[in-house]
Formats: sequence, C-alpha cells, structure tokens
Amino acid sequence: MKRSWTRWARAVAAGTVGLALVAACSGKSGQDSGAADGQVTLKINFWGDFGLQDLKTKYEAANPNVKIQLNSGEYNAQHEDLQKKLVAGSGAPDIAAIDEGFMVQFRSQSDKFVNLLDKGAGEYESKYLPWKWKQSLSADGKTQIGLGTDVGGLAMCYRTDLFKAAGLPTAPDQVSALWPTWDRFIEVGRQYTGKTNKKFIDAGSNLFNPILGQQPVGFYNEQDQLQMEQGPKVAFDYTIKAIQAGLSANLATFQADWDKGFTSGSFAVLACPAWMLGHIKDTAPGTEGKWDIAAVPGGGGNWGGSFLTVPKQSKHADEAYKLVEWLVQPEQQIEIFKKVGNLPSQPALYSDPAIADFKNPFFTNAPVGQIFPKMAQGLTPQYLGKKNGPTRVAVENVLIRVQNKTLKPEAAWAEAVKEAEKVSTS
Repeated sequence: MKRSWTRWARAVAAGTVGLALVAACSGKSGQDSGAADGQVTLKINFWGDFGLQDLKTKYEAANPNVKIQLNSGEYNAQHEDLQKKLVAGSGAPDIAAIDEGFMVQFRSQSDKFVNLLDKGAGEYESKYLPWKWKQSLSADGKTQIGLGTDVGGLAMCYRTDLFKAAGLPTAPDQVSALWPTWDRFIEVGRQYTGKTNKKFIDAGSNLFNPILGQQPVGFYNEQDQLQMEQGPKVAFDYTIKAIQAGLSANLATFQADWDKGFTSGSFAVLACPAWMLGHIKDTAPGTEGKWDIAAVPGGGGNWGGSFLTVPKQSKHADEAYKLVEWLVQPEQQIEIFKKVGNLPSQPALYSDPAIADFKNPFFTNAPVGQIFPKMAQGLTPQYLGKKNGPTRVAVENVLIRVQNKTLKPEAAWAEAVKEAEKVSTS
C-alpha cells in the first residue's frame, strides 16, 4: 500500500503504499507465545491503512485461540526494521507486509522466509495478475515468499471546491483534459497558484514517484545496474520544474502537517494510487464530497502494492499462513477495497459487481471500480531492483533539500546521482 511515496502512504495506503504478524504475548518475536490453553498472539506490522481493524475483530471471533496485535508504523521504517531483524536472526514478525518497492531486496533473501509453496500457496498462482505473482517469487522460481494484497494503479485526486474557486473546471473528464502531459500539469499548477496564492501539489516527492513509475526503466535494470540517466532523470527534471514554479506545499508525507493539509486546503491535487483513497478518507473525513478523481498525466502507471510474508523466525508459521490466506480471500479483499480503496491483485474480482459497480461516495461517487482495475490490467511494471527502496529514499531526500532551499536546483541532479551511487555500491 507505501507506499512508495513513502504505499507506497499506499499505504496508499496503500498504500498505498507493511504488515507483520509477530508471535509473542510479550511482544518479542522469537519467543513462544502459545499459552497452556493454546492461545496464540500474532502481531501485524504495517504502514498506512490496510483495512485490518474490522477484519481483526472478525478473524478473532472465528478463531478464539488467536489474538492479533496491529502495529502500524512509518513506511520506510517498517522495511528497515524488518531488514535489521532478518540480519540479526531474531525479532522479526510472524507476518511482514512488504511493498513492491522493497520486494526484490527481500525476495533475494528467500532463505529467511517461509516458502509459501510448501504451505499450498501454489493454488493461488492462477488467481493473481501474472506479474504480481512473479514479483515475490525467488529468482529460481522455487520459493514464493509472499501473497499479494493490492496493486497501485494511478490517478489524480483533486479538490473540486478549490478548483472551482480558482476558476478551473471540476468535472473529471474536463479536469483530465487539462493535463494530458506533465508539462501541461505544471502549467495548470501555475494558473492555480497565480489565481489563489496557494500551493498546487503536496510534495515534490509525490510528483517524482508517479512520473518515475511511468517510465520504461526505473532506478535499476534487470542486472541491478543503476540507471539514473533514464527514467529517474525524466522524473527528477519535471519535479524540479514544479518546485521552481512554486507549486509544492513541501509537506513530508505521512506526517502530521501533511495530514492536516488534506483538510486545510494546503494543496489542491495529488497523485492517487488506489491505496491513497483510504488515507484521504481517514485523515480528512470532513472533506467528503469535495474530492474527485481524474486521469493521471502521461497515461497509466503503477505506484505501490504490497505482499504478506512469513519470516522463518516465526514460532507460529502455520497460524500465520492461515491468517495470510484468509486475508487474500475474495470476501476480505472486496471488503478492504470498499472500505479503504486498496485494489485486489486478483483480476477475477474486477468483474465482481461488488467492485465493478462500486462508486466511492467520499469521492463524489467516482466509479473507482472501473477506474483502477482498468489501469491495473494494462500495467507492465518496472523491475525495481534489490536496492530500489533505499535508492528512492536517497533521491527523495535530495528533492526535500531543494524544497527546503538548502540545496540549489542547479546542483540537485549531480547530488541525486551521487547519493544514489552511494546506495547502489554499499
């Protein structure tokens, strides 16, 4: 779901842009949390909104021997913590959610995860989008470390009331026609800021990531060689252009000021993978009916999408897998979609009336059951590389420095390349 904005946060988040279930009554994984009465505690680590609160209650009611602890954290921090625990050999959760941006890094350590094929997960291969199933499969094809929860897809969410006040159209088809390209998007942003003296977008990084997601090659090619002069340069240049035009509110994603911005009108538009819908609804409930969804400039693309994995450190791998398997069943996937917007990874569900006919009342009854599945089915995702996650963070940090005016725009690209190379060679 984080989120790679930072799901994908999606987580979406959703992402939107991780989930992790840790077996330990004491809260420490690696200890046996099974009590004398057979009680098992499973802790879930995640970011953003995975739609788990109601499902936790439902699962515990049907499985009285299981208690679930929901542990929500920051997108990058959850992945970094999981890596540390895997290296240390202890402390990892029973179930860890991993975003697509970090998946190659973790599937390259498949020996540290339970092979879900040994648990019978092979029966689900035909149910998933083929590329989604392969994303969490080891290079030799023998170990499946995760079952996919959601995929991102891309659209643009915008505040209709703020657009109206700026003299811009508010109908989705008219708004989509405003920005067929990112150049036109930036020009519309200039018009908006000139008319209102307010910022147009939330953050430069949240422009960089969707543009990068549309490029044929991201940070790395399939030989894990850094490719900064290809897709990253395109996305970086557009982002710097938007920052220099004064469009960015310079808000750190998934932080308090960013959340307040959804309500205060600090920005009018942001890139919206499916998992982002839940975050907007949860963060700014008072803005219901003030949002709508338009097409993303430059066509489709993907941003985020997550997986549920079971680290081998788990003392309750069977119970953990049982929960993972339950969470990816159609009933739960449809409930999550309707509640927080996360689009299932199983294309057969897209024709289910519960999804196909669903219009989101919070977003002016936008036909989200048509918008996001159409994008997901036409995707050709990038190869993201073993060090994609930390490389993205390094480049985002450079953009943040430009926004904070501690780094001059003309020096930013050389600095981004330098920081990315540090990560790629570490």
